[in-house]
Amino acid sequence: MLLRALEEKTFLPLGSDREVHSDFQLIAGTNRDLLSAVREGRFREDLLCRINLWTFTLPGLRLRPEDVEPNLQFELEQFAERTGHRVTLSKEAREAFLRAALASSAKWTGNFRDLNAAVVRMATLAQGGRISIEIVEEEIERLKATWAALEEQEESDGLLTQILSAKALDNIDLFDRVQLAHVIQVCRDSRSMSEAGRRLFDASRARKTSTNDADRLRKYLGRFDIEWDQITNS
Repeated sequence: MLLRALEEKTFLPLGSDREVHSDFQLIAGTNRDLLSAVREGRFREDLLCRINLWTFTLPGLRLRPEDVEPNLQFELEQFAERTGHRVTLSKEAREAFLRAALASSAKWTGNFRDLNAAVVRMATLAQGGRISIEIVEEEIERLKATWAALEEQEESDGLLTQILSAKALDNIDLFDRVQLAHVIQVCRDSRSMSEAGRRLFDASRARKTSTNDADRLRKYLGRFDIEWDQITNS
């Protein structure tokens, strides 16, 4: 429907049997790699060709450090407007937050959503309308933990996409993805399936009267339709 509206300037509104003409220009944004999505069959190639006339890449907050400080103040003002409570940062707290926010280790994976959430949390916890250094330090640790978890998840998914299709990966729970990614990494670091099995089942194998680590590993991988050769050849 969208492709036809773009090409012919006409579309059929929902519930109507009469076409409508509309001469418009489409501006679209995404945080996805649409070229990869086309290759994987998750996005129409003809639609991408039609909308991909001009492309502008907007750098994330991590690459725009000059935007952090003014937006820190903007978010505080927005919080005051929404809640009716004006909250400020002590000089020491502001310097500590900016020092951490502008450090090379600051990921800002959620871009301005991360910054907004951080300010809202700090402002909500501020007693007497003043954000203290202790609140800032607690928030910085929270952000670092979140970024580390997301980075670990991206690494796990990156490893799994070398073996599984995007559709297959979508059908695996997050809990299982993390475990499966670790299993695959151990397999890649091992010379054989038996060696990988010994490493993976080292604790439980001592309690069994008979062990077949390779068979246990084969059955585990079989739950996800993965063969040993897929791991070693990918």
